[in-house]
Amino acid sequence: MGKLDFIDKELESLKEQGLYIKIRTIAGPQGPWFIADGSRVLNMCSNNYLGFANDPRLKEAAKKAIDEFGVGPGAVRTIAGTMTLHEEVERRLASFKEAEATIFLQSGFLANQAVIPVLVGPDDVIFSDELNHASIIDGCRLSGAKIVRYAHNDPASLEEAAKAHVGRRRLVVTDGVFSMDGDIAPLREITEVAEKYDLITVVDDAHGEGVLGRAGRGIVDHFGLQGRFDVEIGTLSKAFGVVGGYAAGSAKVVEYLKQRARPFLFSTGLTPADVAASIAAVGVLEESDELVRRLWDNADYFKSRMKEMGFDIGVSWTPITPVMTGDAVKASEFSRKLFAEGVFAQSIGYPTVPKGKARIRVMISAAHSRSDLDYGLEKFHKVGKELGVI
Repeated sequence: MGKLDFIDKELESLKEQGLYIKIRTIAGPQGPWFIADGSRVLNMCSNNYLGFANDPRLKEAAKKAIDEFGVGPGAVRTIAGTMTLHEEVERRLASFKEAEATIFLQSGFLANQAVIPVLVGPDDVIFSDELNHASIIDGCRLSGAKIVRYAHNDPASLEEAAKAHVGRRRLVVTDGVFSMDGDIAPLREITEVAEKYDLITVVDDAHGEGVLGRAGRGIVDHFGLQGRFDVEIGTLSKAFGVVGGYAAGSAKVVEYLKQRARPFLFSTGLTPADVAASIAAVGVLEESDELVRRLWDNADYFKSRMKEMGFDIGVSWTPITPVMTGDAVKASEFSRKLFAEGVFAQSIGYPTVPKGKARIRVMISAAHSRSDLDYGLEKFHKVGKELGVI
């Protein structure tokens, strides 16, 4: 028996359980429709909330930046890799978020690994929502701090945990919008508990950027907590349509992160094209909230029709729409049949979601037209009936 033979058994097991991920290949840009595995399909599973991934304004900014700055920064930010573009995006994001400063990083995933281990360590305690994203979980583990999970979106559970666990420093971290269910953290109540027990506050607003708050300024703006919340982590890879991550907060916190955050210290910064496109996205939202309003109109329409047809779409309060099947095998079959009907909507199963909570996760975009949504609804109804989901 070979030392890697276990992989064959593991892969076969994933297929039998309906948990094997079918990775489809996209030909061409992101949009409401695209070519996936050679078929033209309605795109209902990307994070391109505002349609920015193929926006002419962002593309033009990226092209111009390549001509002016080249294709890469050539070094880590702390040696010779900080360009004027990097400083500009940090200023623009800070202004957009109404924060004193921001640090711009390679991705939202890395932002959690940059921030959490710098703020707390082995003598400290982290209070983490039980449904937090994998990047938060990894950031917490890297810190070496004691990790205490509190019940999902439950400030009372957080308070009980804060009473029971002491440490040199204590931090509470939560997603802003939970990516699998689409529900929103009760950030005002979490902030009140944190202030009562002197906890450092961190929120990962990956799915709230460009979605919640005034013109998509995010969950801290949504709850009016500017100046009270310590660190807001964001990403440029979802609603902003590009790539990159950042942390917004006080000038003191950002200065400290730039001295200590390992992804900032030991990995090359973002390319000029990425940074320029991100700046352009901020500029569009500073000028108008039209795309954000269109996103919410589309989401409200799709979700209301899905409910009318009898689908269980969970507790989502945002454009994220989980179509619950429970069984992972059924979810996988649902996704396959939808694709055959011209709709690309990915199935999600364990360990991304708990066992028995498998689903199709639909991601609505401002780029969808009403006819696009009607086409998707028609196909969901057809396949849902065939599989006994409705």
